[in-house]
Amino acid sequence: MFPITAILLIFSLALLCLYTLHKVRLIHLLAHELRDQGKQTPANLFRQLEALHSLYIDLRLERSLPDTRGWAASPDFLLELARHAFAAKPRLVVECSSGTSTLVLARCMQLNGRGKVYSLEHEPHFAEQTRQQLQHHGLSEWAVVLEAPLREHALGSDSWPWYVPDFLPDEPAIDMLVIDGPPLATRVLARYPAGPLLFHRIGAGGSVFLDDAGRPDEQAILRRWRSEFPMFEQSARDCEKGCAVLTRRGG
Repeated sequence: MFPITAILLIFSLALLCLYTLHKVRLIHLLAHELRDQGKQTPANLFRQLEALHSLYIDLRLERSLPDTRGWAASPDFLLELARHAFAAKPRLVVECSSGTSTLVLARCMQLNGRGKVYSLEHEPHFAEQTRQQLQHHGLSEWAVVLEAPLREHALGSDSWPWYVPDFLPDEPAIDMLVIDGPPLATRVLARYPAGPLLFHRIGAGGSVFLDDAGRPDEQAILRRWRSEFPMFEQSARDCEKGCAVLTRRGG
């Protein structure tokens, strides 16, 4: 039997290791935030203004959109979503995380005259903000924000905190899936569970849009998805934070 002092020492060292790992993770996140800020060159800012201007024209908005800086989706990513929604005319759109993208997609549904957006949001405060914005823009009929807390999901030999997708409609198949959550700080490869939990519901020709695809975590997620879901063809769009598009092949 170990003496109590040795046990306490081992326990203290374990806690110290966990604390150190937590701090390293925070430094890692801060480094990425600083890197993103460093990308704010005049050329990139001009490009984002062009994308935002195009959004206002294409969506024929009469009221202003919420902020598109910081953690929010960038205008060029939002424009990619809008252009795809106009071209593909999806009937069922699912989002992982809500916000400005919810308004953009709901407006696309309204202009298309069909379709509905379901947004999974684990933060009640943000869910209510998005609902208020939808009402402000007259888009409540075209989008539903679902409060979906993060729950542990057993995937393989690992456990992943991810949204509770219980309130998503069972039918029809998902035509468009937008992944912009959970936050990077949730855990390593935080957005990976969208693959095993939702990809089977995407019909032939359906598309997945992954925001922040330029980050190392998202690059690692894409590699795992490529291996585990070969029925999806991956491509990239030139967006400020990176944008990956996965399209399900027919058959």
